Amino acid sequence: MQDFKKLKVWQESRELVKEIYKVTEKFPMNEQYGTTSQMRRAVTSISANIAEGCGKATQKEFRRFLVIANGSNKEVENFLILSNDLGYIDDIQLEKLSEKCEKIGKMLTSLIKKLR
Repeated sequence: MQDFKKLKVWQESRELVKEIYKVTEKFPMNEQYGTTSQMRRAVTSISANIAEGCGKATQKEFRRFLVIANGSNKEVENFLILSNDLGYIDDIQLEKLSEKCEKIGKMLTSLIKKLR
């Protein structure tokens, strides 16, 4: 269908993956299989679903994968809030990363609307 690497939303989500991995490196070891793992899986799911959707045969299928990516983006936002509540990230990190999630969400929503 199209080259996912050229999509700005995929590029932005890839940058978010790197930032989340850096942030979660500092989480407590007892969170390795909890919040750290969940957040990393959710954030990698965003770019992975965008890429997978680009390989589908129809716009309807592509749109479905973008909706899934958007859900994963919301999941990351949730884990960021929880991580702040637990003291794993500070308010500044929460705000910065939440803004990135919000930007990705707007980009995904815009792309989804274009595919209707």
